[in-house]
Amino acid sequence: MMYLLTQFLLALLATLGFSVIFRVPLKKIPACVLVGALGWITYIITVHYLGSPVAGCFTGACMVGMLSSICARCLKEASTIFIIPGILCLVPGSNIYKTMEALLLHNYENTAEIGVQTLFMAGAIAIGLLVIVTIVGLLRITIRKIKGRV
Repeated sequence: MMYLLTQFLLALLATLGFSVIFRVPLKKIPACVLVGALGWITYIITVHYLGSPVAGCFTGACMVGMLSSICARCLKEASTIFIIPGILCLVPGSNIYKTMEALLLHNYENTAEIGVQTLFMAGAIAIGLLVIVTIVGLLRITIRKIKGRV
């Protein structure tokens, strides 16, 4: 439990830093920070139970996408303000570094193994966001059609 709390707090700080760098409006920063931290916790829990960083990136990206859509709707702001700082904790930067290190050390087996996993993680992030954005769009269209009929 203490591990999850530590990870949550560190993700809060990381997302806060990215929110400041990207000049998120001051009133929107708490929502951005919460989106990023919850996305990271979703990643951590998924990796713990499924043992797959790729699945963790997918579920974390889905959580970030869903929370960003909710925050955008509630705070009347574009969802990208919440997605960009929130998703950066999930980016597999250390894997990219390890891939390049293995390549420079001529360890081609590790280069291929880590590189493929990194590509899958990045793809999972993109697909997770795409799935949620598509679902939210379909829900909006459906709700508009239902309201139009009433």
